[in-house]
Amino acid sequence: MEITLIRHTAVDVPRGVCYGQTDVPLKESFEQEASVTAGLLSEQVTVEGAFDGSFTSPLSRCTRLATACGYGDAVRDDRLKEIDFGQWEMQRFDTIQDPRLQEWFGDYYNVQATGGESFMMQYQRVAAFLDELKQQPYERVAIFAHGGVLICAQIYAGTVAKEEAFEALTPYGGIVRICIE
Repeated sequence: MEITLIRHTAVDVPRGVCYGQTDVPLKESFEQEASVTAGLLSEQVTVEGAFDGSFTSPLSRCTRLATACGYGDAVRDDRLKEIDFGQWEMQRFDTIQDPRLQEWFGDYYNVQATGGESFMMQYQRVAAFLDELKQQPYERVAIFAHGGVLICAQIYAGTVAKEEAFEALTPYGGIVRICIE
């Protein structure tokens, strides 16, 4: 199965703020950014054919892009949400007083954010979604999601090693393609 992963466009949140699953607004440049992403998807569909399935995180930064790209009926799935940063959400990383933060920086893959989840927990829910998706008769699927979800999907597909995960962060509005068997 071929999966096209589409990251939401730029958020209107100050740099360094931990926003995770908070439903944050998009930048004023949304229409322009969405137009570029929609054009890239349209070119792909023209060359390779239509998607026979489309899915999205239920957070508005993803559903708005899905709608702008012509996939307003994409199935919403909570497993496609960004990592849950729990008590750290909407705080600047450099002002979080929680002593667990340093532990998390040392091993974000396994250490949970206070009241939230670890990267491994996010990976497990994304993997469960992809395991379920593989059982469906889809050939080409579009998924509108978040940077962390795209990284998890790439690790799942074996195109990115977990040790290099954040070096593979897709830019806002960017598209990545993977294949899963």
